[in-house]
Amino acid sequence: MSRLRERLARWIERRLPQPRLREGATNRPRRLVKRIIVFGRMPNPTFDYYLAARLEAQEMPPYQVVDIRSGETTALEAEGTFVILCRYASPSVLRWIEINAEHLAGVGLFVDDDIPAVVTGNDADFFYRLFLWYRALWPLRRLNRHLDIVWASTANLAANLACARAVVLPPAPPLALSQAARSDRERQSQPGSEILIGYHATGVHLEEHHFLRPVIAEILRERPQVRFEVFADRRAKSIWRGLECVEIREPMAWIEYLADANTQKIDIMLVPLAPSRVNDCRAATKRIDIARYQAAAVFSEGAAYGHSNEGTELRLPYNASLWRETILRLVDDSELRETVAAATHQAVMQLAWAAVPGLESLKPDKESNFAL
Repeated sequence: MSRLRERLARWIERRLPQPRLREGATNRPRRLVKRIIVFGRMPNPTFDYYLAARLEAQEMPPYQVVDIRSGETTALEAEGTFVILCRYASPSVLRWIEINAEHLAGVGLFVDDDIPAVVTGNDADFFYRLFLWYRALWPLRRLNRHLDIVWASTANLAANLACARAVVLPPAPPLALSQAARSDRERQSQPGSEILIGYHATGVHLEEHHFLRPVIAEILRERPQVRFEVFADRRAKSIWRGLECVEIREPMAWIEYLADANTQKIDIMLVPLAPSRVNDCRAATKRIDIARYQAAAVFSEGAAYGHSNEGTELRLPYNASLWRETILRLVDDSELRETVAAATHQAVMQLAWAAVPGLESLKPDKESNFAL
């Protein structure tokens, strides 16, 4: 039955709208870029992880950010404007693009998820899948007539968007977002003190909740000093009920989540990724959250975070026994936690430096970048 469902899901995916460049587009602006407008559901992590620092880079045109939920587009200047859609579009934004198409310097779309696979998959709840259809897929029927550039967050995702000839744009967070505000002295745990383990999941990781539950249950039984916190939506909450020393937290708005990292200390953070087509397209953005919390991380090995023989970070196969053993090692060894946390912090700093060149194709002095 699962194979039949998977085949049906793939059949549906192939018939869902996909990004495609307009006729004659070459992944470059149409003309000189005087300014940039970014449309999206603002504020959000996608903008902060991928676009904010690049738009702040030297020689980039001025930019502004517009929340698509406001519906206010009439006062926006279109002449010479390059539009970037951050995942989503609204009817009012689409109308504004259509009305001003002859005046725009171009239109680009940034995508950081295999959205058709999420829509046809099991992990996301019905209302989120409906939202993705309405805000991310359905608008493509109108938007594709105007697209000059499509950016994708990973090479695997770009391969899935082959019809759009997507350009890979890896995570590049602002340095301020990736640097921890607290001192090392505040971060270090004292021997024998309480250890907090966190799993900060979004609403599309139901399988990973099921994977972690017995692992955490055993760790809590074996290490009385451990507490566990998990972000869980209404479906995932039931998985964690009945365990002592577990705090189930409601998913937060992005601004609240950023503030939480300045007040909360987490010793170990978990990033399991079940084998799936959706997870194969994920980028390593969870590293950024972990660096802010100054935690030691355990990652699933794979396309997003690499493999077990690469560097100092802990990357494991999707095997419950290995996860249990590795988490226990981290609980018992504060020096190991410090080493692992430092490795992730260094990896995030390297991501941040990737923003320095900005978005080269949109710089106004790059005459050769303009499509003819």
